[in-house]
Amino acid sequence: MKTITAIETQKRGRERVSIFLDGRFAFSVGRGVVEEHGLHPGQVLSDSRVEELAAADLFGKCLNAALRLLSYRPRSEAEIRTRLSRRFNGETIDGVILQLRERQMIDDVAFAAFWREARDSFSPRGRRLLKAELRHKGVDRELIDKVLDGIDDEESAYRAAQKRGRTLAKEDYETFRRKLGAFLRRRGFSYGVANRTTERLWQELG
Repeated sequence: MKTITAIETQKRGRERVSIFLDGRFAFSVGRGVVEEHGLHPGQVLSDSRVEELAAADLFGKCLNAALRLLSYRPRSEAEIRTRLSRRFNGETIDGVILQLRERQMIDDVAFAAFWREARDSFSPRGRRLLKAELRHKGVDRELIDKVLDGIDDEESAYRAAQKRGRTLAKEDYETFRRKLGAFLRRRGFSYGVANRTTERLWQELG
């Protein structure tokens, strides 16, 4: 058993504090851990209690890392797990994921819908490529099929090709067809869809 003799705010990180036991530096934790566990000078800690505090601090670090990732854009559960696994153990990650689910901050259905809508609004892609992107993000295949249900590749290809088609409007037919077709296939549209869309735009822009 050891006694807390001092709790000092660290100079480089105002949210981190140093814990001194029996007059010597022992470990550091986040300020939130100190407040949550009511740590104070004179308090006696067992070795198991110190381990518990270390685990709580690690959980806080892991949670903050997850929240930073989510602050940039929504993410799938698999994305979060993969990124966190670079720094944290599986048990800690499981606890953080559970809390994020309870707070409705990660939801693969909502994430897949967000991904579809974002692509549809800013960079239309074929169903095939959207499916591959979501699989790469770790989203379940069955869930992907549900979220992507109803996508009209013909309409998506037309919207995707309009701006590109206008930049190619002065090209001859063969160049127009080749470049626009390649562009659409890179966006995940089939050869047939790309070909029909190219012909449609050539007629409209001609």
